[in-house]
Amino acid sequence: MFLRRPFRDNLADLPGLTTERLEITALAPGDAEALRRLTDDPAITGAVDFLPDPFTLADAEAMIASGRRGRDRFLGAWVRADHTLVGVVGAHLRGEGAVEIGYWIGGAARGRGFGAEAVSGILAVLRRRFPRRTIVAECRPGNIASWGLLTKLGFRDTGDDGHRPGRRVMVWGQTI
Repeated sequence: MFLRRPFRDNLADLPGLTTERLEITALAPGDAEALRRLTDDPAITGAVDFLPDPFTLADAEAMIASGRRGRDRFLGAWVRADHTLVGVVGAHLRGEGAVEIGYWIGGAARGRGFGAEAVSGILAVLRRRFPRRTIVAECRPGNIASWGLLTKLGFRDTGDDGHRPGRRVMVWGQTI
């Protein structure tokens, strides 16, 4: 008898990973307060269009719960040394052919390389999991830090406007 392997085109069980300084794992219900503390920052809520301001505990719980549907997954980037949440990386299935990533890093952790470390690790996980999907990000060209990080990691501007106001679509690992 031939048994087919189940089709796994979802993010509900996206594996985490460990990097040099970070433990990157799917956010769980017990992480809601840490997520709220990190994200309830005008620098983050003002830059990420789907985040309400203020970002409440109920918002954090709803974001974490959204991962159960399999189309979106939010992973926490925790410092291994003291288990402090310093960032979030989101992965989102878009149509049949793309997976979008996004991220934010908390105030005290910005500029210390945590974003590059977390996003780079998740890119490797996504490429293994979804080898036929294109990995994309949307970024404001004026967000110099984020644009620079994405470019450094191998994203290139497609020239297309994103779905979110003022953002451009960037694609990873392909020539345009």
